[in-house]
Amino acid sequence: MIARRHLLKLLIGAAICLAGFLVYRSLGRYSLDEIEESVQSIAGFRLASAFFFVILSYLCLGGFDALAVRYAGKPLLLRQTSLASFTALSIGHTVGLAALSSGAVRYRFYTRWGLTGEDIAKVIVFCGVTVGLGLGTLAGLALILQQGDAADLLGLDGAARLMVGLLCLTGPAAYLLICAFVRRPLVVRNWRFEPPAMRLALGQIVIGTLNFACVTASIQQLLASFTDAGYLAVASAYVTANIASLISHVPGGLGVLEATMLGILPTSASIGALVAFRVLYYFVPLTVGVPTLLVTEAYYRHRGAKFLEQTVM
Repeated sequence: MIARRHLLKLLIGAAICLAGFLVYRSLGRYSLDEIEESVQSIAGFRLASAFFFVILSYLCLGGFDALAVRYAGKPLLLRQTSLASFTALSIGHTVGLAALSSGAVRYRFYTRWGLTGEDIAKVIVFCGVTVGLGLGTLAGLALILQQGDAADLLGLDGAARLMVGLLCLTGPAAYLLICAFVRRPLVVRNWRFEPPAMRLALGQIVIGTLNFACVTASIQQLLASFTDAGYLAVASAYVTANIASLISHVPGGLGVLEATMLGILPTSASIGALVAFRVLYYFVPLTVGVPTLLVTEAYYRHRGAKFLEQTVM
């Protein structure tokens, strides 16, 4: 067990070092003046449409939690799951290690609303599975739907795209089959997962894919000022970059997402689009999420003190 923990730490450390190298190699060739100039060259309507898709993405993320609490057997009002989801993820996206950072924030909210530690663990696992299903489905569809026989921006020809795309879709397909026919929990060593009902599984795939489709649309709107890369090509690049960010464990994937996408979508000015995306998707929600957490903490603390006072009296 101890050796396994050390190995895990070494792997994470190696991933962070690799991420740092990629960031240095891809971003080091840009000066601050060049980045600032490219950000300023993005048209206002592109920024507005990109932010619109960011909002849609966070609404989809709220749907993750809405489905998750139903899976846990503790359905809540939509405004409750939306508040918990946005506050948790607006912080977790930037801090990194989302299962821990956003999980801690979710714990603060959901314990007040009657969920146990086990229920919250189910919510977190369910949301994590939804992320994987969404990434896999979007990647598969993007690769399969790209037309033409020429190699794409990932270096894959038509036949390779089709093969990899189908491989990406086997995960969501297998998940649906498990949910349809397996009636008992899946146990792998100490890990236990109870397959959700079919309607919840379908909801996971749909809303998970819509979330990443909205994120891709936001990036594509910003990149449109600099490159003619189509939506499907950007989707393939974003899925690859997102996976790299998750593996790296760098907080918020800072620099890793940009470095990976620059390698796949090479263009001298696209760094400005990716910096603008980071501001819109990570930093703007963070400036709302942190005050929201502080206000809700103060509100529930005051309500708890008031209830205790009335009880004593």
